[in-house]
Amino acid sequence: MAEQTARTASVARKTNETDITLTFGVDGTGQAKLETDVPFLNHMLDLFAKHGQFDLSVEATGDIDIDDHHTVEDIGICLGQTLREALGDKRGIKRYASVFVPMDEALAQVVIDVSNRPHFEYRAEYPSAQVGSFSTELVHEFLWKLALEARITLHVIVHYGQNTHHMIEAVFKALGRALDEATAIDPRVTGVPSTKGVL
Repeated sequence: MAEQTARTASVARKTNETDITLTFGVDGTGQAKLETDVPFLNHMLDLFAKHGQFDLSVEATGDIDIDDHHTVEDIGICLGQTLREALGDKRGIKRYASVFVPMDEALAQVVIDVSNRPHFEYRAEYPSAQVGSFSTELVHEFLWKLALEARITLHVIVHYGQNTHHMIEAVFKALGRALDEATAIDPRVTGVPSTKGVL
């Protein structure tokens, strides 16, 4: 059997609003090096990397004097781009995953199809519009841009919860675990897991 090549990619994105360098490794050990101006997003990305066993490095600055929107959005774009590049032609992957993760009283579900068809469904109602200084509406923005740029079908459902931090934390943990499962190599799969012969 041929040796599996490293599934890693990097991107640098600089605009008038943000300056981001991001490296993503699918087959990692859960190591994250995160330097952004958005502390809550750092925390969520650390959980994502740890629970997905990904290696993730992010250096990002942005116009947070306005708000966190552009920085969060552009990190989602960069993560999606590196995920898509790292997976290449997607040969041998499992493709699908559905994962439930509880966080105390909260329960989140993430369902993924690494399909090359970008689509995002989001069902979440948070008790609070903010977690500290972080706007909860930015969770949607991050996940939508990730799905779009990675060209994956992504469904995120927060079934219930009382603590907004717990609910979002469950989402990012479930995202990491679902993406890890969907991108895992299945030795039974020949070529790409599609009757079309391409993803």
